[in-house]
Amino acid sequence: MLRLALALPYAARVRTMGWLCARVVAPLAGWRKRIRANLALARPDLDTAEVERLVRRVPDNVGRTLIEIYSGAEFKDHVRGTPLSGPGLEPLQAARAAGRPVVLVTAHLGNFDALRATLITEGYDLGALYRPMRNKAFNTHYVGALASIGEPLFPSNRKGVTGFVRHLADGGIIGILTDVYSSKGADVTFFGQSAPTAISACDWAVKYDALVVPCYGIRRPGGLDFDIRLEEPIPLGDPVEMTQAINDNLETLVRAHMDQWFWIHRRWKPWRKRKGAPRPA
Repeated sequence: MLRLALALPYAARVRTMGWLCARVVAPLAGWRKRIRANLALARPDLDTAEVERLVRRVPDNVGRTLIEIYSGAEFKDHVRGTPLSGPGLEPLQAARAAGRPVVLVTAHLGNFDALRATLITEGYDLGALYRPMRNKAFNTHYVGALASIGEPLFPSNRKGVTGFVRHLADGGIIGILTDVYSSKGADVTFFGQSAPTAISACDWAVKYDALVVPCYGIRRPGGLDFDIRLEEPIPLGDPVEMTQAINDNLETLVRAHMDQWFWIHRRWKPWRKRKGAPRPA
C-alpha cells in the first residue's frame, strides 16, 4: 500500500493514504472500536455525531502522517519555509544562540515530523528519540524513512537513550514524544484521567538546565500544510509538576484539534493495576 501511494504525486498520495486508512485500515485493524472507547473515557460529553466524525477523521490523519514520513525529501521540501510561531520561538532562538540545551516536547498531534523537518531545514541540530517497531522488517524501512527527514536519530533502548542524553548535555536540542503510557511513570492526569507518564525528559532538563518547550505541527485546513506552534516554555522545577504542565498544555491543543490527536493508541489503560497503586473501583 505504501509503494502504491508513493507512486502518486505528493498531494494525491497524502489524500489517498488518508482515505485508505480511514475507510480500509481502520475497520480491519479495530481502530474504530478503540477510538470510541478512548473518547468514551476522556470525552463522554461528546454527542454521537461528533464521535462518528472523529472515528472517520482520526485514521485519515494517521494515514496522512505515515505517508508524509515515508515521503522523506519531498516532505521536507513541502514544509520548507513553514513559519515558526508562538511564545516559545524567541526563547528557543535565544537558547540556540547561547548554546543552552533545549528539550522540545511534542505529541502524536497533527504530524510531529512536520515540526522536526521544519526545524532541520531551518538549521536546528535536532536529535530525535524513536520507539523501534516490534516488526523488525517494518522497523528497518520505517527508521530509514525517519532518517531521510533528518538525523541524528536514537532508538529508545539503553544505548540509544545514552547517546540521546549526551546530545542534550553537549548543548544540543532533543525532541521527544511524551503522550504515551508508561507503567513506571508519574501518576499525572490527561483529560482528567490517570495517565502515567515518564518524567525522564523533565529530569534531564533539570539536570542540564535545559529550556523545555512544548511544540506541535498542527495540520491546517486542507490537510497538506502545517502551523508549527512553539508554546510557552515550561519553568524548571519538580519534574512531576513539569510533566503535568506538559500534559495540560497538550490537552488544550487536543481539545482545539480533536481529529488530529492519535486517539487510536492506549494512552490511559484504566484496566491495568500499576505496582503499588490502589486497585481501581
